Amino acid sequence: MLSAANRLRASKDFARTTKIGHRATSHSLVLYSHSGENLPAGPQVGLIINKSVGGSVARHRIARQLRHLIKDHLAQFPTQSQLVIRVLREQPDFSTELTELVSKVLAKQSVRA
Repeated sequence: MLSAANRLRASKDFARTTKIGHRATSHSLVLYSHSGENLPAGPQVGLIINKSVGGSVARHRIARQLRHLIKDHLAQFPTQSQLVIRVLREQPDFSTELTELVSKVLAKQSVRA
């Protein structure tokens, strides 16, 4: 599980990250990443899972799975960064896709930095 300090909660943070952050897309996920000096310390992660993905039970299962998987990748991101994961469709396992997206976003960040 992610600690409370690593959770993204404010709608303005979600909006900023999805609009101006780096984006990487796969078949069932989109990962947005934004880093800057004015952000809180510690990478923060937010999830966007629409009702079109599935019912409440399915969405909560996906959220738990993604929070568990992203926890292992947080050390790779700068301490002042925000991540948003958007789920496009349900999959039995997101681990491979999430790992690929993290490397794509980190590569984009290093190119523009």
